[in-house]
Parts: sequence; structure tokens; C-alpha cells
Amino acid sequence: MVRIRDVVQKALATGYLSVEAENQLRRLLTTRYDCEDFNAFVILQEAAMNGRVKQESRERCGIK
Repeated sequence: MVRIRDVVQKALATGYLSVEAENQLRRLLTTRYDCEDFNAFVILQEAAMNGRVKQESRERCGIK
């Protein structure tokens, strides 16, 4: 089973979060997850806010 931290690790490594990965994160966040997954998600949020990870969904809408 894929974990939140796995999705986050891929996004951080590539610098890109696809729409598919965003949807996967939404599904995973509705299930039980541990502190490591929560911390990974927070790191991803910070990386997106700081521009280190680009979001496909925002690019499609023209949001920077």
C-alpha cells in the first residue's frame, strides 16, 4: 500500500506534484496515518508554498 510519505518523497525528488498524486494524497488523508506521514505532508506543503514543488493543478489554472 502506498503511504503519504511515498507520494511526498516522489514529489520532493521531482519538484512536481501531479494531479493524480494530489488526488492520491486526498484519498490517503481520509484514512488512518501515522506521525511520519503527517510530517511528510507538512514538509510537502511548505515546499509547495516556497516554490520548491510545483503543482500541476495550479499550472493548469494559471495560478502561481
